[in-house]
Amino acid sequence: MLPGAVINASPYENILDLCAAPGGKTVQIAAGMKGKGLLVANDISADRVKALVKNIELCGITNSIVTNDSPDRLAAKFEGFFDKILVDAPCSGEGMFRKDEDAVKSWDRYKCELCCGMQKDILDKVDRMLKPGGCIVYSTCTFSPEENEIMISYFLNRHKEYELLEIPKGSGVDNGRPEWSDGNIELGKTARLWPHKIKGEGHFAALLKKGGQDRQLTGSRDNLCDPHSSGDDCRSRAKYRKIFDAKGKSDPSLEKALDPFYSFVKGNLNRSPDGNFCLQGKNLYCVPFELPDLSGIKVSKFGWFLGELINNRFEPSHSFIMALSKDDLKNTVNFASGSSEIRKYLKGETLMIEGEKGYTGVLVDGYTIGWAKQTGDMLKNQYPKGWRMMN
Repeated sequence: MLPGAVINASPYENILDLCAAPGGKTVQIAAGMKGKGLLVANDISADRVKALVKNIELCGITNSIVTNDSPDRLAAKFEGFFDKILVDAPCSGEGMFRKDEDAVKSWDRYKCELCCGMQKDILDKVDRMLKPGGCIVYSTCTFSPEENEIMISYFLNRHKEYELLEIPKGSGVDNGRPEWSDGNIELGKTARLWPHKIKGEGHFAALLKKGGQDRQLTGSRDNLCDPHSSGDDCRSRAKYRKIFDAKGKSDPSLEKALDPFYSFVKGNLNRSPDGNFCLQGKNLYCVPFELPDLSGIKVSKFGWFLGELINNRFEPSHSFIMALSKDDLKNTVNFASGSSEIRKYLKGETLMIEGEKGYTGVLVDGYTIGWAKQTGDMLKNQYPKGWRMMN
């Protein structure tokens, strides 16, 4: 978790998590952004992106776009776009040998020489995407100096406009080792994590700042909708936002198609989601920012997935409720974390509970965990099938 802390994410920034899956650091960055600004979470592996999307939805992140593309294609699209970039680089994984036997078995396939080539290429592409005055956090989970101090020295010699910033040490975090590179004492500002000094494995992190005029935050500081607006106000405030089509083009003619969504919000929520809308086929997303040009980029998730517009009705997604609080919902049912009811709900079972008909937010100890549909004396389960407890 050290790199996610070093990047020090703040609201209204544009941040890229380049090698993001399965999403632990992405979630950490999102917590610092507080739903404001744009977080692009990318992974080149289509299989790993599935876990990334799930963790983003599970943690209720609303300001993230998930992409599944290569650094060079992203660099061609996001020239000078980001305030901060996290590169948790593909590496030989030596720091994980004790924890993960598979890391030992794959070492020959992902050994140091191969990884160094990838890391150099990635860092060159990352430089193109960073604004002047912006910061890169580079990290690995390997002991290898070639992928750590030597890699940072290579980058600094190639990009003279960058400077190393000190990573605060403490709690067992050690300095980088200048003597393992070209002797540049500045490399002591980087961070080493050793398994004999912390309760963890072997890791490295460096914080680099790009020279030039300090970045100007491009994220809007004005809410597109009043954050305290009620669900009843959702339709009347439509003039304050934009609706994008599948190609990311603003299309006001799509406004009428959102009638079922507006009706759902009015009947079930105490406040309206803030931001612009993006309609991808039948899927409706909310984005609290102006969409960048995403043409030619493989996008797995366009922001906050609200649900589907099917046959003139709106069906809310699990992602929708995970970003809502109990105060946002008109109808809720709350269970204790140790109760038999919450266990049955997580297993996908119907609960024999009376209540007001319609959509109901299911809570555990006051926190939202999913949707259900009340039909009088039954609470019909809508917890996602793929997420349910098996025993």
